[in-house]
Amino acid sequence: MQARCYAESWPLRTAFVISRGARTEAQVVVVEVTGDGVTGVGECTPYPRYGESVESVLQQLQPLLCEVAQGLTREQLQARLFAGAARNALDCALADWEAKRSGSKFSGPASLPTVQTLVIDSPEAMAGAAVQAVAQGVSVLKLKLDDREVLERVTAVRRAAPDAQLVIDANEAWPAETLQERCRQLAEQGVAMLEQPLPANDDAFLESFAHPLPICADESCHTREDLPRLRGRYEMVNIKLDKTGGITEALALADAAKAQGFELMLGCMLCTSRAIRAAWPLGDKVRFLDLDGPTWLAKDVEPALRFAAGRVYWS
Repeated sequence: MQARCYAESWPLRTAFVISRGARTEAQVVVVEVTGDGVTGVGECTPYPRYGESVESVLQQLQPLLCEVAQGLTREQLQARLFAGAARNALDCALADWEAKRSGSKFSGPASLPTVQTLVIDSPEAMAGAAVQAVAQGVSVLKLKLDDREVLERVTAVRRAAPDAQLVIDANEAWPAETLQERCRQLAEQGVAMLEQPLPANDDAFLESFAHPLPICADESCHTREDLPRLRGRYEMVNIKLDKTGGITEALALADAAKAQGFELMLGCMLCTSRAIRAAWPLGDKVRFLDLDGPTWLAKDVEPALRFAAGRVYWS
């Protein structure tokens, strides 16, 4: 067995703007594991919000590459590296290698639905983006919002796309003081779900009122260890492989969260099709799927998944 890791930068076709700022490229780290004539590939997107960078992830991975040569398993990896981007890339590379080495044929769904993200812009621009997305067959729109013009933006998109299902992602940007009223307003607009309105380390206020729409934990939920704290605060959890540290923990989190009564969402970072393929086994376990990361790239990795009419196709 041999393993290597390296960084890649993928320019975006347009800026990706959320409450924390704008990005113009996707910086990823790739792990390749080779043995018995087959190569498994995994990808992660280091996220500064979690104290990660390309450099820190490469640093975490380097010592483990020798252990892969000595037979490091996915189960052993869970104890060797904490949940996060670095473990994700290696875990998924090992899972991909195992699947290819066993010769098992792809048995998942041929396609999955996905939301289309509308990044922060003026109400008029977001409405225009909604019209374009719906015209292309998208039926679920995810609106990125900060703490400004919340109702104006949602109202504009709702008018532009009256039949679309809307989900909102505030990325921890809202204050608790306005949350209850905003939830009421969003419910009146027919919003299907609100994702992470409050900071992850300051979300206890969610226990203080009845939610008129489901609230989903993103930054507040990384692994199964987080679930006890989320009860009474959230109705749903967003599973991302870069948070769970790979497909191994992601599948376990999905099972545990369902058993504890949470609904599920599957999300992604800005990434190439490699990262979406790795998350595919979770696709038929969740209510909402946010897999549009590769659609923001100016050019995707080859072979690329195909995105059309609000769905992503395996081949």
